[in-house]
Amino acid sequence: MEQLPLTEYFIDPNRRLFWLYLLSSFAISVLYLALAPKQRRRNATSKLWLHPSAILDYKYFFVSVFIKTFMLLPLLLSAQQVSLYSYELLSSQFGYMRLRLPREIVIGLYTAALFIVSDFTRYWLHRLLHTVPVLWRFHKVHHSAKVLTPFTFYRVHPVENLLFGFRYALSIGTVTGVFLFLFGAMIDIHTVLGVNIFIFIFSLLGSNLRHSHIPLRYPGFLEYLFISPRQHQIHHSSSHFDKNYGGYLAIWDLIFGSLQRSLDTKILRFGLHKTQMRSYTTLRQLLLTPFTRRTP
Repeated sequence: MEQLPLTEYFIDPNRRLFWLYLLSSFAISVLYLALAPKQRRRNATSKLWLHPSAILDYKYFFVSVFIKTFMLLPLLLSAQQVSLYSYELLSSQFGYMRLRLPREIVIGLYTAALFIVSDFTRYWLHRLLHTVPVLWRFHKVHHSAKVLTPFTFYRVHPVENLLFGFRYALSIGTVTGVFLFLFGAMIDIHTVLGVNIFIFIFSLLGSNLRHSHIPLRYPGFLEYLFISPRQHQIHHSSSHFDKNYGGYLAIWDLIFGSLQRSLDTKILRFGLHKTQMRSYTTLRQLLLTPFTRRTP
């Protein structure tokens, strides 16, 4: 029996909504709520799950899955195509080359390179989505969420999905082509359940809490290195859209001046400004508003 596209999101470890990641985030949430001071717990209420914005997230998730599966995927460039082109380009320019390193070192380098380059390109595309006016019109769909749930991760306009798909293919494909040129077919990655080990660890440690009202922050020095759930929540605050563009690593925000730590921010208000929010309250508006309105 053919697997339904929706089912895949909960049983595929490469998806943010994989059941194990949801379970681990729930366990972390319970522990946090049990230990956190009362003032930090007051916004984490079950009523958020039935907020109109959350319900719109659920509806949009169903629609976006089918748009991506049947309309966007056929248009996307594959990482394999990019890797082969990169390999052939390097080979034609520099000839045959093989560096001899122990296989475990090559695997470790390739695993880390995929993660770091992907995260770096994610940072810059995310930043461009905020700073280039025509791109911001599409990214506003994601920031129109008044409350945050794990499904908010998928409140992304199809145009933005296309851009991130091309980013993924170009970054992963280029890294793979370079490693094929340098090391040949011996390249491989360290995985857990078929997922890059770095991404698996971050996903297991509460990536879904980034789109939640659990204000989990990391000890001060760690927030210079890794984006905590609280830091991404800060990014969703209407006063801090220009902060914390990073995916997993905070070092890009630190280097390029967009870092905002949890200790430096007290009050968060999610969503767009009131004058804009009325244009993002239905499925139709989420899909069409970027084409019809030119609000700042």
